[in-house]
Amino acid sequence: MAECKENRGCSTCQQASTCSVEEQRRHQEEELRRRLTTIRHRLMIMSGKGGVGKSTVAANLAWALADRGYKVGLLDADIHGPNIPLMLGVEGRRLAMSPEGIEPLEVTPGLKVVSMSFLLRDSDTPVIWRGPLKMGALRQFLGEVNWGDLDFLIVDLPPGTGDEPLSIAQLLKEVDGSIVVTTPQDVALLDSRKSVNFSRKVQVPVLGIIENMSGFVCPHCGKKVNLLKSGGGEKAAQELNVPFLGRIPIDTQVVELGDEGRPLLEDAPDSFAARAFREVVESILERVGEL
Repeated sequence: MAECKENRGCSTCQQASTCSVEEQRRHQEEELRRRLTTIRHRLMIMSGKGGVGKSTVAANLAWALADRGYKVGLLDADIHGPNIPLMLGVEGRRLAMSPEGIEPLEVTPGLKVVSMSFLLRDSDTPVIWRGPLKMGALRQFLGEVNWGDLDFLIVDLPPGTGDEPLSIAQLLKEVDGSIVVTTPQDVALLDSRKSVNFSRKVQVPVLGIIENMSGFVCPHCGKKVNLLKSGGGEKAAQELNVPFLGRIPIDTQVVELGDEGRPLLEDAPDSFAARAFREVVESILERVGEL
């Protein structure tokens, strides 16, 4: 990413010879505020643990919103395991620079994406960073990317309540809300409660809980089988006094199309999961005042 002429890390100060650390930080904060003023809604997609399909949910929600005509930015904030590009069919691409800053990749008209994956040599390259470096990268993804005018910025966070969620909450400052993705098993629900309480502690409203992998609907007979239980997410929402945004069933097409980089809502719009995603989007739009 861009650096100042004296390699002090300042990408905005034009007076490189007199650019102090305090001036660098001030310029970064000013640029961050300027970029964020063009974004109407800011959403954090969280999960208490891995393996609940959070990135799949984030990618499909972003696609669904763009498909409805909204201008959407999707920030893959999982520094160590960036999977969004693969799911949207842009794995292996690279970010470019312009006079306006770092240019996000346009997946489809209305949907822009930024991910650490676009900066790595290949998909097998690990990112071996501690907290301060990750904080710096996220600051650049928000403050130096030319997001332009957005209706929604969706941030797909790594599992847990560590560096990345805390950094994003601090950098975005005003967040419409966090969306917590869980599965029905008790162990996932236990960790999802931590995500809800994390949001409350950092003063981010909880937009609601999504129960993913909520039963399997047979594509042949239509019978539903609760492979991983069902209803736990809604029960947790009631107990924690937060909205329940809906259930998304297990659907083999979600896995197959995600691995092929083809959004479910485009390639299988009539599937059970696609219909469930659209219902969840309706709930989200209602919560942020778009309906």
